[in-house]
Amino acid sequence: MRAVTVISEKNHLNFKAGLQDGITIGIGYLPVALTFGLLAKSTGLSLGETILMSMIVYAGAAQYISLNLIALGTGPIAIIITTFIVNIRHFLMTASLNEKVEKDHPFIKAIYAFGITDETFSLAATKEGRVSTSYMFGLTIVAYGSWVINSGIGHFVGASLPEVLQESMAIALYAMFIGLLVPPLKKERKIVYLAVFAALLNCIFTYIFPPDWSGWAIVISTLLSAVGVEMLAKASKGVNQNG
Repeated sequence: MRAVTVISEKNHLNFKAGLQDGITIGIGYLPVALTFGLLAKSTGLSLGETILMSMIVYAGAAQYISLNLIALGTGPIAIIITTFIVNIRHFLMTASLNEKVEKDHPFIKAIYAFGITDETFSLAATKEGRVSTSYMFGLTIVAYGSWVINSGIGHFVGASLPEVLQESMAIALYAMFIGLLVPPLKKERKIVYLAVFAALLNCIFTYIFPPDWSGWAIVISTLLSAVGVEMLAKASKGVNQNG
């Protein structure tokens, strides 16, 4: 009985520590989630659809891209493929984190793995020693709640804005993309090549493909640019090593 009490107290402390760490992430999500809600309103999504997307998808960049594709009239299959490509890094993050978290039932791990984002992964991965299940639940619950709730608040606030201002919010979507792109551009030159190559391919495919294929132009240009730039990087690295 004493051992059970000690374990329960330890889990409570770990969960509390996760909540405290998650608050920082939740605060950081606030402006981004609010902006997403505003843009979702201007794109034509209802309050329920906006909240449901944040609840089910829970991926900032993918949700912003989805709004752009929805605005273009892209079909659901192209949207799913595009968001899958954007979020494919989550396979690597969760696989890496699986080696650090304590052993537990796969179903339990699958639940909190849904809450893994770039930010929650960074916090959990940099903690010393093993990371407990209770800590992961505390960490992900706060971040997830902040994203979902503030997405709804953003949509609600957007509904009260003048119609002209709501329509002009579409510009903020492209500003957000630029904000997401600029920091990686400063760190790695390969990202510059990737962005330029993808933009050129998308322009070409948009011109060639019929209007209702605009979403597929984004999907195909993203895939080709990612594969092409990676192949060029490996080829260049091989030439430098041989030289």
